[in-house]
Amino acid sequence: MVRERVPGSSLQVGGDDVFVRETGQGAPALFVHGLGGNSSNWTDLMWMLSDRLHCLAPDLPGFGRSGPAGSGRYDPLAQAEVLAALVRQRFAEPVHLFGNSMGGAISVQLAGRYPQLIRSLTLVSPALPDLIPMRTSIQLPVIAVPGIGPRLATRIAQLPVEQRVQATMNLVYAKPAMVPAQRVAEAQEDALLTAQNPWSGQAFQSALRGILATYFDRGPDAPWKLAERIDDPVLMIYGQQDKLVNPRAARRASRHFLHSRIMVLPRSGHVSQMEHPELVERAWHTLVEPFA
Repeated sequence: MVRERVPGSSLQVGGDDVFVRETGQGAPALFVHGLGGNSSNWTDLMWMLSDRLHCLAPDLPGFGRSGPAGSGRYDPLAQAEVLAALVRQRFAEPVHLFGNSMGGAISVQLAGRYPQLIRSLTLVSPALPDLIPMRTSIQLPVIAVPGIGPRLATRIAQLPVEQRVQATMNLVYAKPAMVPAQRVAEAQEDALLTAQNPWSGQAFQSALRGILATYFDRGPDAPWKLAERIDDPVLMIYGQQDKLVNPRAARRASRHFLHSRIMVLPRSGHVSQMEHPELVERAWHTLVEPFA
């Protein structure tokens, strides 16, 4: 049975209007979506964990049903600052933090800079500096080029919504034909909503530029330097059929964290929490929960 989306509402977090989906009881948990995604990317996993976690999944500023970023910034650090404010506002104790793709990059910023707010970290195909680049991920920076990016985004936006959604699913799923019809319909609804938000294109391109900038950061707060500060249990989940993040880099990436476990799912692509939520739930329950 395909579950309905987790219900949500809008909150004021600092100067930002943030839409947050919420369910469950127990220890607090925060779920951070990827580039071009939204809080619904965590629907199935949130329902599965709701018997023991108080789950919050925001639409990041500039994405989904949230408003534009009050700061005008969409880079991983800026988004992490908003999430830190959200955690302080809603919870009185550290959270179990989950991040997918760009959400993984944001989660490393949050956990590395605000360790007192985090209890554990689960990264699903995190968009961290490529140790072994993928051909498809090398092509993405074209969208971030000033001048070229907006024109390309406009051309993509003019495609039928069904075509846009299918292209995205072909990129992020190992087996897009297996996506339930209800989830496809929800994705099409979200794509139409995104097209109506005048800030969506800028948010996407700015967020992508922000991720790429971290790839060239060699300072003390570079992503891999932040990873070395994280003293909590870390679970890194990769999809063997991921077209954006190379699963062969998993072991090398894990060495930057003090306490990390790795899982590579053979039939998953870039969004394991959507493709195989039961495996992600089981991995978290076995490899993270007892040690956090």
